[in-house]
Amino acid sequence: MKRTIPLVIVFTCGFFMLAAFFIPVRFVQDTSQMLQNWYIGVAAFFVFIGIINLIKINLEKIQRRLRDWQYSFILLGFLFFMMFAGFVLRGHTEGPVFQYMFNYFYTPCSATMFSLLAFFVASASFRAFRAKTPEATLLLIAAVIVMIGRIPVGYGIWHGFPSLVEWIMTVPNTAANRGIIFGINLGLISMALRVLLGIERSYMGGGD
Repeated sequence: MKRTIPLVIVFTCGFFMLAAFFIPVRFVQDTSQMLQNWYIGVAAFFVFIGIINLIKINLEKIQRRLRDWQYSFILLGFLFFMMFAGFVLRGHTEGPVFQYMFNYFYTPCSATMFSLLAFFVASASFRAFRAKTPEATLLLIAAVIVMIGRIPVGYGIWHGFPSLVEWIMTVPNTAANRGIIFGINLGLISMALRVLLGIERSYMGGGD
C-alpha cells in the first residue's frame, strides 16, 4: 500500500491535468485550477523545508569546524537578517532596509559571481574550439565571425559582418536550438509517461 497509493495518486492527478487541456467543462477547469493552486502551496512549503535544511547543514558545519566554517556565520547572519527585514520591518519586501540590502549587497554579489563565471566559460570555449574535427572547425569559424561582428571593429573591417552575424544567429543557430528543444521536450514527455504509468518510481525514494 505504501507504493500503490502514491502511484494511484500520481496516475489520477497526472492524467486528469492532461485531460483538462482538452475538456472545456467548467467543473474540470475549476478542479484543474484548484490542483494548480495546491501545487503552488506545496512548492512554497518545500522552500520552507529548504531553508530549514540550509540552517541545519551550516549549523553542523560550524559545530564540527569543517572547512570554511567561518563563512557559514556570514550566510546564516544575512539569512536571518533578510528574513527579519522582509517579515518584520515596516514595508516588508518593499521596505527601505530590505531594498537596500537587495540592491547594494545581493545584486553586486550576483554580478560578481557571473563575472567569475565568464573566466570558466572562456576556458571551456578554448577547449571546445580546438579545430581537431570538421565540426569543431566549423564551430570555431562561426564563433569568430559572431564575436568579431558583434563589436564595432568588425563593422570597420567589413560592413557585411553585422548582416552575416544576424544570419548565423537567425538561421543555423535557431535551427540547432529548435532541434535541441525538440529533443528535450521528447525526453520530458517520455519521462512524464514513465512517471504516470508507474515505470519510474525513484521519486518515492527507491530505484525500482
